[in-house]
Amino acid sequence: MSARTHSRPVPAPRAGAATRLPWWALALPALAFVALLALVLNPSDAHAAAGEPALTLLVERAQQLMAR
Repeated sequence: MSARTHSRPVPAPRAGAATRLPWWALALPALAFVALLALVLNPSDAHAAAGEPALTLLVERAQQLMAR
């Protein structure tokens, strides 16, 4: 009984040069990084939101669930 020989797989076409990202795909993460860096460097600019009890309750509930 003879064994089947396996042919080499056809390489997938390379799409490295053909793939282009939109401008916002790079700008938004960079903007978020700069904003977070600014908050870390100067935390006095970060003010808590007042008058949002629903959001506060939601965050507290999420913390309780994660603590379990």
